[in-house]
Amino acid sequence: MSNRREFLAATALSAFALRSAQANPDTIYDLHQRTLEHGQLKATIGDNTATQEHRPGYNGVWSLTHGTLPRSIFVPGIAGLNLEHSITGVALSNDDQFFEPRRAAMQLKELEPGRLELYQPPTPYTHVESWTIFQCSGECYLDMSFRCRIHRGPFPYGYLSLFWASYINAPEDKSMYFLGTLDGKTEQWLQLCTQFHNDQSTVRHQDDTLEMKFADDGRPALFKSFSTMRYTKPMFYGNIGDWFWGIMFDGHSGIRFTHSPSGGGMNQQTQSSNPAWDFQYVIENPQLQREYSFRARSFLIPRCSRAELLSHFAKWQETSTNNTSR
Repeated sequence: MSNRREFLAATALSAFALRSAQANPDTIYDLHQRTLEHGQLKATIGDNTATQEHRPGYNGVWSLTHGTLPRSIFVPGIAGLNLEHSITGVALSNDDQFFEPRRAAMQLKELEPGRLELYQPPTPYTHVESWTIFQCSGECYLDMSFRCRIHRGPFPYGYLSLFWASYINAPEDKSMYFLGTLDGKTEQWLQLCTQFHNDQSTVRHQDDTLEMKFADDGRPALFKSFSTMRYTKPMFYGNIGDWFWGIMFDGHSGIRFTHSPSGGGMNQQTQSSNPAWDFQYVIENPQLQREYSFRARSFLIPRCSRAELLSHFAKWQETSTNNTSR
């Protein structure tokens, strides 16, 4: 009951802060959704609020389209790159805790034309403050940079894991593809298409040795179930008709891939489930008041050879490294 009261109090304080910011023209956070455009690429970014068409709690990329695509690649009414969970391993007694980043207040701000920020004040249970910046880069890339600061502990199992979900709109192929290894030696293209939700769903990097522990709360979750596959390059993609959509990361540290065959519900028209192509960012031994961050680039490109796909990754890694070193 005390956790519930704490959550409601923090939400009320966040709502008050939002109203105060709206009253001050120098600190306006009065947006709920905005669309970024570059050529034929359009990305609608939104916070946790609901509209007639959009469900509450599905922050992130409400819609991602291209001029030659008939519909958004994400399930209507929900989202892609949706910050969904904040995990410490403690027992999660209710949905307010399980879906904390979805339930807590979040604010959208236009930093400058073509650059949007989702800001979330310290959350009620894990006390994580975060900033996520989105911007288009060319006609096929949506860049995302994330940073967070942790204001309070404890972390009894020695980690904090943040989880993003992307609900894909009825692709015929539900699989995620990535370079990885089955034996720890041979790098090859691997295909992950889990048969059931919460079944062998999470893939770790080949050098990831952290064994996350969880209290026994009886609640299954995608992040608790592990595949024997290991990825080698921090990038995955999937097929959506004649297009590839996927994500590449600026490094592998803390990054885990996660799959669900049905996380986005059912598409009645196609008589098919909507898969979720997800990822996690795991912070080992988190330190209070220290900032943690990563960068990612999601891509929406016409289907091409895997060699060409890897060239997109290599060019971005080179650019990313150069920008970091300046």
